Amino acid sequence: MKRSLALSAVVLAGAALAAQTAASPSALASDAVTIPAGQGPLAVAADDRTGAVYVTNEHLNTVSVISERAGTILGTIPVGAQPVGIAVDQERDMIYVASLAGGTVSVINGSTRAVTATVAAGPGTSGVAVDPATNTIYATSYVTGTVLVISGATDTVVASIPVAGVPSGIAVLPGTDTIYVTSIADNSVSVISGRSGTVVATIPVGSQPTNVAVDPATDTVYAADSTGLNPGLTCGAATGSVSVIDGRTSAVVATVPVGHGPFGVAADPGTGLVYVTNVCDNTVSVISERTRAVLATIPVGGQPRGVAVDARTHQAYVSDFADGTLTVLSSGSLT
Repeated sequence: MKRSLALSAVVLAGAALAAQTAASPSALASDAVTIPAGQGPLAVAADDRTGAVYVTNEHLNTVSVISERAGTILGTIPVGAQPVGIAVDQERDMIYVASLAGGTVSVINGSTRAVTATVAAGPGTSGVAVDPATNTIYATSYVTGTVLVISGATDTVVASIPVAGVPSGIAVLPGTDTIYVTSIADNSVSVISGRSGTVVATIPVGSQPTNVAVDPATDTVYAADSTGLNPGLTCGAATGSVSVIDGRTSAVVATVPVGHGPFGVAADPGTGLVYVTNVCDNTVSVISERTRAVLATIPVGGQPRGVAVDARTHQAYVSDFADGTLTVLSSGSLT
């Protein structure tokens, strides 16, 4: 039977998003209206337990909290200067925001939508990820070339791990206490053991890997190789790719060509889909984890940067940096 993918894209920028409930991707609705997400929306995180989407606004030094069900902004939270990274601990309803210019990680209580602590993480703090099993937060600093280890219990830095090149994106593989960090400077992904606090492998990948995502169901890692994306996120000539890494062997098992200037990446274990934002051609590439090929290329808003997936609804949320909007992708059906 021929496999086909139906994807619907809706740009959030107005008042209310129709209530949606879904037991499978085929049941997802696409009747959304649009609302603004902020100014310079960049990093995105979705909490499938609370139905909240968090978006950093780089130009406003804030985080917008958006209701998935209502499609409205529930609140705006001031954070550190130039917020560029965000992660959610769904078990504890805590949100962590990395601020590049501020050199901090802001700790937000999801229930009260208030900053409860500000952790000094050093200059160039960019990526942030959470390991809920150990209540540990990891933040990259491209200036110091380190990954900062933060205790979620005390909101303090407890260790600093040197990594190769210029660390940028970061992701945690739940259950294995393994952290993956991209380095733009030397085209690699560093593998860190959370138990030992050391780099246990360095994996060569494509050119200029920016961000990284993991699929815990398959123990697979995806790195966005932003070939053609120049410093300052201006666009060069070349298109990019995604390096597919087997988490068990720490080896690249495939390279998938995508669009121009890939930047953000997110995996949905429930559907077997990987979403990649392409900054330079205003699209999202949708990759099948099974075939390791692009199933669809979806037009979105201007300069898409961040992307996050709600594992419950199987919707992907894409930040349109130039337009100040959020685009919602519903996975449709596989038949």
